[in-house]
Amino acid sequence: MKRAAWAVPALITSYALLGLLMNSVGTVILQSIAHYGVTKTHAATLEACKDLSVVVASFLFATTLPRFGFRRAQIGVMLAVAAGAVAISFANSFWAMQLFFVLVGLCFGIAKVATYSSIGLVRPDPARHASLTSLIEGVFMVGILAGIWLFGWFIGQDATGQGWLGVYRVVAVLAVLTAILWWFADLDEGAAKPVEGPSGYRDAVALLALPSTIAFLTAIFLYVLIEQGVGTWLPTFNNQVLHLPGAMSVQASSIFIAALAVGRLSASGLVARLGWLRLLLGCLGLIAALVLLTLPTTQGLQPRAEMGWFDAPIAAYIFPLIGVFMAPIYPIVSSVVLSALPRERHAAMVGLMVIFSALGGTIGSFITGFTFDRFSGQTAFYLVLVPLVLIALALVRLERLTRKTQ
Repeated sequence: MKRAAWAVPALITSYALLGLLMNSVGTVILQSIAHYGVTKTHAATLEACKDLSVVVASFLFATTLPRFGFRRAQIGVMLAVAAGAVAISFANSFWAMQLFFVLVGLCFGIAKVATYSSIGLVRPDPARHASLTSLIEGVFMVGILAGIWLFGWFIGQDATGQGWLGVYRVVAVLAVLTAILWWFADLDEGAAKPVEGPSGYRDAVALLALPSTIAFLTAIFLYVLIEQGVGTWLPTFNNQVLHLPGAMSVQASSIFIAALAVGRLSASGLVARLGWLRLLLGCLGLIAALVLLTLPTTQGLQPRAEMGWFDAPIAAYIFPLIGVFMAPIYPIVSSVVLSALPRERHAAMVGLMVIFSALGGTIGSFITGFTFDRFSGQTAFYLVLVPLVLIALALVRLERLTRKTQ
């Protein structure tokens, strides 16, 4: 295989590994509540640690990465993740977890800008760009799914309250192997170099002033607010509302991630048939229907001894299926906007996208955790109906603006 051909598997692998870590926060929150004695609100700071670090990384590095090099940035990120994972595998405190998620957020912020900016380099035409974007995001979900079961296995084998931290040694090995994969890859980054015109932060500000960018970032912010709010707190919802055992609560949350993976991997074919706006509005309606049909069945459930997969509440299997319909929103909207921009402006737009995604994740997790703690898990998940309506309005606005521009 030629060195250039290694770029796509390297993009997919590094992004999936970081997805595993970024989305392990729900599992770590559950473990922190159980073993470190922190409250739900305090545990929710882990989400802020990773997401605010993503904002910082995107703000500082998004517009300078084209000059530094996307490939070199990916190698550095993987080595930093490996070192951090080895360190946290020997730590056993909540503050250490907070520091680790700060590192993970910084690495993810850099890697996401590099990944999305690199897609336009290896797949420049719009159709192949959308296809590769959906593939990368789909495998990203597969990585998260694998991480849930990996964490679940270590938690199930843990008899001391510390044994589950061994999962991070496995992560460290995977990160080193991914860095080696990037070392052998070749990526032609000439088209991403800045050209005459707005550059750096001025380019990001210029993009931010466009009405289409405002509509796009609003949709992205609200989508991630929902996805992270549900994904982060689903293990705790399974444990405290559905009364599933601890390890099973983590593993059952993998249904949501699997649903996201299925939705993203299958989205590209449906876009061509239905059009992106019609498809996404239909998805939003189906999400709302599942929420309204499923959550009422979770009221009044009581703990049962030795609950297993065959006698778990039906909501444990049905509610997470909202992921199938949530999945196409992020990659499709991102591809619509990025494929309409020159490649030298992708890094600036991706930087804005990452910042608003991170802010949405932090706020979504905090709102969900606060509502869960003060009211109930059902109330926390009913709140997703509000941003669903706002996303629909933003998508309609974005479609009108892009059609007018074309």
